[in-house]
Amino acid sequence: MLRSMTAFARCEQPSAWGTITWELRSVNHRYLETTLRLPEALRGLESPVRERIGAMLSRGKIEGTLKLQTTGMAATAITLNFPMVERLLDIAAELEHQMGPGTGLRLIDVLRWPGVVNETEPDLDEIKMVILGALDAALAELIATREREGQRTAELLLQRCEAIRTQVARARARRPEVLARWRDKLLSRLADIPAEADPGRLEQELVLIAQRLDVEEELDRLNAHIDEIQAVFKRAEPVGRRLDFLMQELNREANTLSSKAADTDTTRAAVELKVLIEQMREQIQNIE
Repeated sequence: MLRSMTAFARCEQPSAWGTITWELRSVNHRYLETTLRLPEALRGLESPVRERIGAMLSRGKIEGTLKLQTTGMAATAITLNFPMVERLLDIAAELEHQMGPGTGLRLIDVLRWPGVVNETEPDLDEIKMVILGALDAALAELIATREREGQRTAELLLQRCEAIRTQVARARARRPEVLARWRDKLLSRLADIPAEADPGRLEQELVLIAQRLDVEEELDRLNAHIDEIQAVFKRAEPVGRRLDFLMQELNREANTLSSKAADTDTTRAAVELKVLIEQMREQIQNIE
């Protein structure tokens, strides 16, 4: 199945500590090039993110953006050291008993006391698993979009493959008439010469003309390349580079056909072939 290299995907994943959002954009590129924008606190995830993208995609310029929105106190867990609080309150009560009322600790004094408030960083391993899981979902959506776009492109390419076959058949059908026309032209010229022509020499000239105008091999190769293109469409692996190579081969045969064309209709068929091949080449530039 063909995959386009142009797509967009977005995945939002809520959790107990916040919401993460992945946005993936993909455009055509000769190789796989990945650009990531991650929050500073999560820069350590860049390597596994790149590995996941590389395992799923082979070509395209990928831009990945990770947004992290924490909810309230979710970023850092805060706990109280209750044994220490109880100890401080006991000491404060003893001092108040000896020094008189009004000398006890205030709430803010207790909270500011070293060791009373403990801040626990969130579990990075858990966050990592959620982020990578959301990335997998975004990649799955991106690939599905690329496949849908690739299917539409494949339909257009198949239409042009059939159009190429039509032009090849038209050029092939013209061959007997072209050779007959050249034979008549040669005989007409010989008829204007007073001397009698050697029949053997005449046949040799006709053979040379037929060889010079012979495009049967080019026509066969054009059809063979179209067969290969249609077979490539059924492959599971990325086929963009192979299709690009086949476009070069098609164009080479079309150029040869054009140079050997000895009549207007064959020349028109060759020109139409070049137009169709160029249209296919432009579409294939966006195939993974």
